[in-house]
Amino acid sequence: MQAEELASLLPPSSVLSECTLDELRDLLSRASFHKMRAGETILEQGGDGDALLVLIAGVARVSLVASNGQEIVLDYAERGAVLGEIAVFDGLPRTASATARYPGQYMRVTRAGFEGFISRHPNVAVRMLREMARRLRQTNETIESDRAFAAGPRLARFLKRLTDQGAAGHKLAGDLSQGELGNFVGMSRENINRQLAQWADAGIIELAQGRIKVIDGAYLAQIAEAGD
Repeated sequence: MQAEELASLLPPSSVLSECTLDELRDLLSRASFHKMRAGETILEQGGDGDALLVLIAGVARVSLVASNGQEIVLDYAERGAVLGEIAVFDGLPRTASATARYPGQYMRVTRAGFEGFISRHPNVAVRMLREMARRLRQTNETIESDRAFAAGPRLARFLKRLTDQGAAGHKLAGDLSQGELGNFVGMSRENINRQLAQWADAGIIELAQGRIKVIDGAYLAQIAEAGD
């Protein structure tokens, strides 16, 4: 892959989107490319942080297993996302797993290769720190949502977020089962089903074979901002 092609694939949201062509050429010289299959685990929680990945195509489900055995879905990473950088930075085991939801491709850069890259291009490291700060804010907002919002508004906030961030032709909210959405929101399947059924009866969403389609996004946004 050439730097120009990589630049064309990176969305504005990617921390690499502001890289110059020379920076991308340097990164590509240190990278290897790999295909991923739907359902394949490309990063594993607890594994060695010997490399980071950059998604070139597809979507990866980022999740962790808590100490009580419960799976928590953290995010759905899309094209241009950098994964595994925390373990590369601190040298500790990986904090989460990443599993491909669709077939795709990713770029792999070893720790040594990445350290050499950012030593030559420190501005990239600054952008990555900003992205890590954004994720921390997102985590704080999730904690706030869990504590400050009732189950209905909390579910609406997450459903709206998944709908808004969909990219590259993937409508994430519509591709998630009710059980998987429950893992993402932190609600039981029973509560998810009950709330979604109420919204379907009200014409806010549409349910078909366990999949979710938002019909009235404006009203869903109103619910998302509601309190208890």
